[in-house]
Amino acid sequence: MEKSILITGGVRSGKSELAERLALRATGRAVYIATAEAWDDEMRDRIATHQARRGPEWSNHHVPLHLVEALGRTDGGDPRLVDCLTLWLTNLMLGDHDWRAAGETLADALTRQTAPVVLVTNEVGAGIVPENKLARDFRDAAGWLNRRVAEVSDTVILTVAGCPIKVKPNDNPL
Repeated sequence: MEKSILITGGVRSGKSELAERLALRATGRAVYIATAEAWDDEMRDRIATHQARRGPEWSNHHVPLHLVEALGRTDGGDPRLVDCLTLWLTNLMLGDHDWRAAGETLADALTRQTAPVVLVTNEVGAGIVPENKLARDFRDAAGWLNRRVAEVSDTVILTVAGCPIKVKPNDNPL
């Protein structure tokens, strides 16, 4: 298994299901690092749907902010699945943390991992320009974070309507 895999795509495109299959593929066991916070009933339902898919082969960790520390604690064992970077970014931004420094620290940490890491993120920049500054700032920050993590990832996969497309590495000579 590759050391680091970034899976991106739109909402409900199949990112998490693909990430779960890839994380379990190597050993049949994996560590799930969840970044979501349940702020309302709809988000609680989304989290419950994800949890219902996972069985005893998963070791679960809820890590809304301290992702790099969690990767350090869980390195050296089973593959890890981080779901997801955009929710982690949301937590950082809403908590007024230095998200750019956190992203750089994450990118650096990913280069030093010994056990595989599968990271899920959302592709948020392909739509319309948001109407408010916070949404525009988030869109720009997510684009920056995705690009930075993609730079250090061995593999990048885009999911479209449930279909995975390998983006990196590719055979495109450009």
